[in-house]
Amino acid sequence: MAATPDGSGPRLSEELAEALRTAAVLPRLLVCLDFDGCVAELVADAEAARPVPSNAEAIEALAGQPGVTLAYVSGRPLQTLRRLAQPPSGVLLVGSHGAEVDLSGAGSAAQSAAEALELTAAQRHARAELVEVFESLAAEVEGAWVEHKPAGAGMHVRRVSDADVGDALLARAEAAAGRVEGVHVKAGKRILEAVVVHATKGEAIEQLRVHISPDAVLFAGDDVTDEQGFAVLGEGDVGVKVGEGPTAASHRIPAPADLAAVLWELVRGRDV
Repeated sequence: MAATPDGSGPRLSEELAEALRTAAVLPRLLVCLDFDGCVAELVADAEAARPVPSNAEAIEALAGQPGVTLAYVSGRPLQTLRRLAQPPSGVLLVGSHGAEVDLSGAGSAAQSAAEALELTAAQRHARAELVEVFESLAAEVEGAWVEHKPAGAGMHVRRVSDADVGDALLARAEAAAGRVEGVHVKAGKRILEAVVVHATKGEAIEQLRVHISPDAVLFAGDDVTDEQGFAVLGEGDVGVKVGEGPTAASHRIPAPADLAAVLWELVRGRDV
């Protein structure tokens, strides 16, 4: 059952509900959301990912609240994030784990305000080598595919039917990426990302904190790379882990469909 504006739907733990009520009444609130596995369900076809409808509705409502700034903080390339998330006006966008940033708040309509990612000659060479190696490896395994990103590439194995075969491919991709000078590896859920620009979601959240000067930050995410975001949260901030797995977040919800309840709790708290 999806969460609704009146509070019916999935129940939050009392600890999380109290943390949200406390944050909601602060004058300036920054809400940072991962996309895949958080706002959107994880799907085999990465291009088919879209916000869970109840999450999209709650994001629209929260984005219109005075004193609230919403930001997507994702590993997706910025243009892909903008196209798939279809953010409302006012939502800030961070792509490629922080390597790409659009602080214009122009929403899904405008792309020109995004900060272009400029690579050095060495980085361009390393990225080209990385993409070539990943494509060669993916061609050997049915269902594997390579996502080309401005700062590198991602090896996807969610479509590989045999999990052991997929894991073996990810291990080979990690070893191959390690042999390319200047490449940084990021492991995720059924994906291995390798980039030539070092950036983390934690650094991105800190950049947004400086830009917004909020009284508190909420960050929700599901993956290994989101742990670097949870790590920079401090007293008064709220970290929400979506799904299973070890985490530094102080709170947890079972699935992306439960995120709407978190966001509506903030909306109701600001309406008081």
